[in-house]
Amino acid sequence: MRVKNFSPRVLVLLLVALGILISVSLASAAQTPTRNSGNPVVRIVRDYSPAVVNIDIEGVSRRRSLNLPFQNDQFFRRFFGEELERFNRPAPTRGRGSGFIVSPYGHILTNNHVVENATRITVTMSDGRTYEAEVLGRDPTFDLAVIRIESDTDLTVLPLGDSDVIEVGETLVAIGNPYGFEHTVTVGVLSAKNRRVHGRNVNFDGFLQTDAAINPGNSGGPLIDMYGKVIGINTAIIPFAQGIGFAVPVNMAKQILDDLIVYGRVRRGWLGISVQNLTEEFAEVYGVEAESGIIVGDVFRDSAAERAGLKRGDVIIYVNDEQVEDVQWFVSRIRNHAPGDELELQVVRGGDVINILAILDEIPEGQGRVAAPTGAGADLLMSVGVEVSVSTPELRRQHSITSDGGLVVTGVTEGSPAHRGGLREGDVILEINRTRVDNPSDADNVERRGANVVFLVERGGNTFFTSLPVE
Repeated sequence: MRVKNFSPRVLVLLLVALGILISVSLASAAQTPTRNSGNPVVRIVRDYSPAVVNIDIEGVSRRRSLNLPFQNDQFFRRFFGEELERFNRPAPTRGRGSGFIVSPYGHILTNNHVVENATRITVTMSDGRTYEAEVLGRDPTFDLAVIRIESDTDLTVLPLGDSDVIEVGETLVAIGNPYGFEHTVTVGVLSAKNRRVHGRNVNFDGFLQTDAAINPGNSGGPLIDMYGKVIGINTAIIPFAQGIGFAVPVNMAKQILDDLIVYGRVRRGWLGISVQNLTEEFAEVYGVEAESGIIVGDVFRDSAAERAGLKRGDVIIYVNDEQVEDVQWFVSRIRNHAPGDELELQVVRGGDVINILAILDEIPEGQGRVAAPTGAGADLLMSVGVEVSVSTPELRRQHSITSDGGLVVTGVTEGSPAHRGGLREGDVILEINRTRVDNPSDADNVERRGANVVFLVERGGNTFFTSLPVE
């Protein structure tokens, strides 16, 4: 076959055209992005969803089908006691939540309310592997818990970010197990910071608010920023609301994580006083010029406050050079400190401003339980067989208490008048012989008449009176 010869000039032109075609093709290929290469949400889900786990709970709770204000009356219980027990017997329960791995040793961070009543915990990974988990530590105050699994393979760990620096409007990703739909991803923004939520089952200050969809089952799952770091632990929702969810700031979790792993509980500082907000009327009468502060009520015996010299009626206006805003601010600052920490308190007493140095104790066992007062109040409470505590956010959350005041029953002696009269842990004593009691020392003021004392008790939102003989 005859091959046509090209002139040198034509050959050069052909080579130039071929080079241009190759260059255009390469440039076009370089400019065509791979799918989702610029989407940070896809990257976060791909890289970190293996660190998010589903948590299935088996537990036992006490069925409470009846909630009658007179069910503790001795006459009523004499005739209907067996039926009451039948309607209040323990029953098996199941629940679901979420969590995420925070260490290569199998430590998983979740909510306390997810695991607090669990007798068996099963963790399911993103690839379907399942593990039995154990609870290492729980903290009702921040509603956080650490559980652990043992794995013979490497685990993906979610890094913890800084919830103090995140700004309202930043994009966030929530991953969890809503309604059993495993590893569901939702996206939203940070709607607000430092939200206070106080309801029947939630008493918390400092929530992060987001419009990323959070539903039952998301509890304990991570809220992740666009840098792939956890900035919150999804915790609460408002029923029937849309686009309103809450998360515990991760910086709170970082404060207590080591304590939960090592001690199984949080070693919090305790000052040992009862407080109330400073009012304009009080400030005028007591010569306080500060616009905000808290008034010291009771100073508990053998407490850090007593050793530091705090007195009833003192007004605390500064803590470590920070101006006190209100009671919730003050309580939050105290509980963020560890035992042994020093607090510099600026106090107004008798119109004079003085400085007091207090070294915090560890909060007593029983999540805020304090000792009963000495004297008549101690004798009275001991004689009927009850241990009590001031009402704290932890106790209100634990026992679903709606009221703020009163004395929370933290223990009942078996066989005592209180036990025979039906009092139980979690009840709130509002009055004793018509005397209001909000602190254990208030029992000192109870006027005794006869051999019995009458308690006004709140339980489950209802109140009832019970008469107890004093032994």
